[in-house]
Amino acid sequence: MVSLLGVHRYLKMPDYMFVTGKLAADSLRLTLEKMGPGFDYVLEVLDISVAGLMSVQWIARHVFDARGCGQVMIPGLCPGDLSLIRERVGVPVVRGPSDLKDIPAFLGHESVREGYGEYHVKILAEIVDAHRMSRQDILAMAEYYRGSGADIIDIGCPAEGGFQGVGGVVAELKQRGFTVSVDSFDAGAIREAAEAGVDLVLSVNSANLYLARDLGCKVVVIPDFGEGLESLERNAAQLAQWGVPYIMDPILDPINFGFTEALHRFYETRRRFPGAEMLMGVGNLTELIDSDSIGINALMAGVLTELKIDYVLTTEVISWTRGAVRELDLARRLMHYANRNRLLPKNIDFELIAIKDPPYEPYSEAELRRMQKKVRDKNFRIFTDNRRIYVFNRDVFICGRDPGKIFAQLDLEDVSHAFYLGRELERASLAVRLGKRYTQESNLRWGYLSERWDTP
Repeated sequence: MVSLLGVHRYLKMPDYMFVTGKLAADSLRLTLEKMGPGFDYVLEVLDISVAGLMSVQWIARHVFDARGCGQVMIPGLCPGDLSLIRERVGVPVVRGPSDLKDIPAFLGHESVREGYGEYHVKILAEIVDAHRMSRQDILAMAEYYRGSGADIIDIGCPAEGGFQGVGGVVAELKQRGFTVSVDSFDAGAIREAAEAGVDLVLSVNSANLYLARDLGCKVVVIPDFGEGLESLERNAAQLAQWGVPYIMDPILDPINFGFTEALHRFYETRRRFPGAEMLMGVGNLTELIDSDSIGINALMAGVLTELKIDYVLTTEVISWTRGAVRELDLARRLMHYANRNRLLPKNIDFELIAIKDPPYEPYSEAELRRMQKKVRDKNFRIFTDNRRIYVFNRDVFICGRDPGKIFAQLDLEDVSHAFYLGRELERASLAVRLGKRYTQESNLRWGYLSERWDTP
């Protein structure tokens, strides 16, 4: 005879009970069915139209037990203390995503990516034309770069001539815990920075190589002007003979001015010197292309990773490179993880997808029309897909691309309501234009740029 305890041991109970309202019930059911036949669940449809209007207190008064499920999931927009429901049903309660279409991903419990966030390449963030800035502004820029992920603050000096007072700048940055490099070919500026304890000098070649013997710090060695790898190799050999530590930089030229050949130089340098430290400056790309810097930085971080480049130099001078240091910080982590695990750098971290959006599943027009048939009030619901905006209440169902034309059909009298809907329609229109997900009364997703916006 099998005991009741034994029966329960072999019977698999549903994992989740999903709590929702009448309006979203059909869409939620269809979404959960896509989880496959092995996903067992119970649907608890409460006597309310809009699930997002439920509070935790209200749910606790209407959900009496978990019906044998291991967990209860309520809609993500329901506010309140989850313990009120947990005390009522006796099982854990979780708040799901704000959009029910995200539940499959939410329940996927993405595997812990062991080691994600580690990186190899170090970022040098250049404060361009630091000689023209006040000390206060230099320090503020350095703090901003450090907060964005920079490992080394690079002091940009004039293309010709010195930087009087560079030693004081270096000393103050060092006192504040920064690792500091100086970017200059001027002998006086280099010596002054070295006396103040600079960590790295950019750059030396045969024109000023002699300085490196007495600096007491690491230097970046480059080819002689107008020459190729042979001069770089010759300069590096001289530094090695003197016992001066160095980093090799074959120089990345801009597109249409030798970019492809420069990539070959980097490849060949790594082939010839597999154990040498190397640096690549990507500002010649991001600053000199009429294009947002995000994708360029992501791509070049992949190149840096494949070639095992140790340092990358970047700037944020022109408007479309704003955030470039943070972009490289995110990209180096993504590429390091993907390379180490032999993965495509895809579906790992979506922070660099900022202007557009990661994949998502919009509601179909058929789903929305079924939803509208259950609406009993005059409140407008707004949805989008990849092509159009949809607005409906119990009386109307409007779709289109022009928010102005849609607004004109709503016949609004209340000024505050009109303002609210106008704002939401403009946000929905922007989402359609950019291919972004729109959720009513929620901000659009901007990837890592949301950090910049949300930080006071």
